Amino acid sequence: MLVGQPKRWLVAGALVGCAVALAGCSTSIADLPIVGTPADAPARPKEPGSYLPVNNLPPDRDENAMDEATRAKMKAELAAARDRQAAAAAANAVPVGTPK
Repeated sequence: MLVGQPKRWLVAGALVGCAVALAGCSTSIADLPIVGTPADAPARPKEPGSYLPVNNLPPDRDENAMDEATRAKMKAELAAARDRQAAAAAANAVPVGTPK
């Protein structure tokens, strides 16, 4: 009889855990009367929001986000960084067939 007792507790604990997990799916914590919502929270809309429009793109910009001088400077900096990394990788490269 003592061998069956821990097994019963294990099964009972698993059932309680499943019940709690399923109960958590059925309610929202924010809607519970004990927890409630903060006083400064905006009121919830009566109807849920609709899906965002898929094909509705924002209008094109009238001006560039970056002027040409800044763009050229950034391209030069990126190219220099790429060249430095390539040189460092080539210097640290181990030829094939040699032990590390």
